[in-house]
Amino acid sequence: MPFRAAIFDLDGTLVDSLRDLAETANSVLAGAGFPQHPVDAYRYFVGDGVSTLIRRILPATATEEQCRFCQEQFIDSYARNWRINSCPYPGIRDMLRGLKNSGLKIAVLSNKPHGFTRDFVEYFFPEHYFEVVFGQRPEVARKPSPQGAIEIAKLMRLAPSQCLYIGDTATDMQTGKSAGMFTIGVLWGFRERRELEEHRADLIVDQPLEIVDYVLRTN
Repeated sequence: MPFRAAIFDLDGTLVDSLRDLAETANSVLAGAGFPQHPVDAYRYFVGDGVSTLIRRILPATATEEQCRFCQEQFIDSYARNWRINSCPYPGIRDMLRGLKNSGLKIAVLSNKPHGFTRDFVEYFFPEHYFEVVFGQRPEVARKPSPQGAIEIAKLMRLAPSQCLYIGDTATDMQTGKSAGMFTIGVLWGFRERRELEEHRADLIVDQPLEIVDYVLRTN
C-alpha cells in the first residue's frame, strides 16, 4: 500500500531547539537554587513533555510543590525564549517541499505543549506545509501513546499503514509502531543510531532528502 502521509515529531526532527530548551531550563534551575546541567545532557531530558522534563532535571529530593513551581517558571520563560537560537535543521524545508510535491499529506505530532507546537510551526514554516498540527493536549495521552498519531490518520482519512511516522527518539519509534505506522528514525536530532535500532525503526536516515527518495522509490 503506497504511503499517503508523513507525520513528524517536532523538536530534534524538524527543528533544532536544544539550546533554547536547555538555557531556559537552566535559568529556572538557577533561579530556584538547583544545580544546572550541560546543554548536551538535555538531549536525554527532553522529548516526553514539560512535566517529565522538569522531573528529570530536578534533584530526586525536590518536592511536588517545587516541581510545579519550576514547571510554571519554565513555561513562562520559554514563551519569551523559544526562538532565540532555534531553527529548522538544514534540508528540512527542501524535504517538506519534496514530500508535498510527491502528493503526501504532512502533519506534526509533538509532546511539546500544543500552544508552543503551533507557534513553532507557524513561525518556522509559514509555507503551510502541514494538514494537522498537534502538540501535547490534556485530553490526549502523550507519546509514546499512539492516540494522537491515530487521531491524525483519521482526520486525514487514511489508514495508519498509509502513514510514515518520523522522529529522532525511542519515544517516536514506539509511537509509530504502536499506531501501526512505518517508522523512520533520523540521525540529525537529539539521539543516536543505537537507540533507534533498539526500538526497531523501519528505516534510519542521515539526511532529510533521503525520506523523499524513499517515498519516491516505494510509492
